[in-house]
Amino acid sequence: MKLMCDVEDRPELSQTMIFAFQQMIAIMAATLLVPMLMSSFANAAGETIAFDPAAALFGAGIGSLVYIFFTEKKSPVFLGNSFTFLGAYAAVLGQNYGYWGVILGILFAGLVYVVFALVIRAVGSAWVNKLMPAVIIGPIVALIGLSLSGTATSWMSTNGGDTYSLITIAVGVITFLAIVIASIRGSKLIKLIPFVVGIGTGFLVSLVLTLIGDAAHIDALKIMDFTFLKEAFVPFTLNSLVRVPHFTIVEAFKSNTLSSIDGSALTNIAITFVPIAVVELAQHIADHKNLGSIIGRDLITDPGLDKTLLGDGIGSIVGGIFGGAANTTYGESIGCVAITGNASIVTIAAAGLGCMILSFFTPFVAFINTIPKCVMGGACVALYGFIAVSGLQMLKKVDLGNNKNLFVVSSIFVTGIGGMTLNFGTNPTTGGAFLTITSLATALIFGILTNLVVNGWRLRPDEDTDGLTSVVKHMSEVEVEDTNAMQ
Repeated sequence: MKLMCDVEDRPELSQTMIFAFQQMIAIMAATLLVPMLMSSFANAAGETIAFDPAAALFGAGIGSLVYIFFTEKKSPVFLGNSFTFLGAYAAVLGQNYGYWGVILGILFAGLVYVVFALVIRAVGSAWVNKLMPAVIIGPIVALIGLSLSGTATSWMSTNGGDTYSLITIAVGVITFLAIVIASIRGSKLIKLIPFVVGIGTGFLVSLVLTLIGDAAHIDALKIMDFTFLKEAFVPFTLNSLVRVPHFTIVEAFKSNTLSSIDGSALTNIAITFVPIAVVELAQHIADHKNLGSIIGRDLITDPGLDKTLLGDGIGSIVGGIFGGAANTTYGESIGCVAITGNASIVTIAAAGLGCMILSFFTPFVAFINTIPKCVMGGACVALYGFIAVSGLQMLKKVDLGNNKNLFVVSSIFVTGIGGMTLNFGTNPTTGGAFLTITSLATALIFGILTNLVVNGWRLRPDEDTDGLTSVVKHMSEVEVEDTNAMQ
């Protein structure tokens, strides 16, 4: 592949704004969905508290800027709101810990990353490549994309609801094909913004179908939901144009419930969030190895796993204080970098700043929420697909004719795609498992265990233990085009 813009490249201001907008719309649907889901979690009395999507957007933006700072502007990825902690949010809200329970939980989760970062700074990160060579990290990265694929197809099939529709599938396919055509057949500039073109096309098709459906009273054609726009502009007030987001920390102080958080509550919150954060470390490493393979750099070495963990952990804490949700490196952002070939850190920084600024503009947040899920599903077919393929790309130089490697890859794919989880204990509040190790983490554990067994509980010195050696060597030959050629 060709990188149209390398990490250090600085596109013109007008181009940067377009590129940043593309990153923003790629991550916004999922980022705005998390606080909506959190607002549906009730306590024992059936009461719920609201988390503001605009505040979550601001939190993702500022968290990304913090991450860029700690990674020394070398890792081009956006931090969005994590779905992994939804069960933990439900648990602490169910125990009536409110906003403070969520904030403190995110603090504990972020500190896990900080502690691991300090340990890695002291002992080094060489063990990471030895523990997770290409034969392990390749299928794990592929699983990340495949595990997200259900979201894309579900959004296309039901438009985020419960009713199956061939019409919404058609709209998703149109969106996807528009992205493909823009990426393959477009000019140099269009090739850098295929998601703007594709999502814009899907949006217009949805709007036309919805208007026809309203006029002809055909419910199946009413794809777009204008509820968010109506809520923003009816009645029309100053808040219809500009509104300060309801930041979680402000709402927490307004709730006057901090005094109810005692030692027992802190313990409960910690044991709810910390194990999930430890499990998430595996995905953090996989994401950065994947991104490194795309941009042709070993991010585990430079800027270093300690710096990426610090950026992710502290960025998540800062973002959570404002937005109420823990942040994580977004596969949508990585997929966007892979498809467009735009790895400019300036683009990611502009996207973060843009999210912070636009979170104050009510029409923008309402507009983003109006984009049909089937349109975003079509875009995610490309985003998640590229993540899966990039993982398979890491396996190119792994000898799958060797049974040792074949067993490792097989164990990861079957347990991961099969959805095997490890559940421990029972949560007295939710009735579910006290701790669940996700299928992705389970697959990683199974793969590492299998790799150790087939190698006699040690890594053989004659094998490539650096999971990125062959990939980075290959990617070093990537031709980086001068951004001036686009002007």
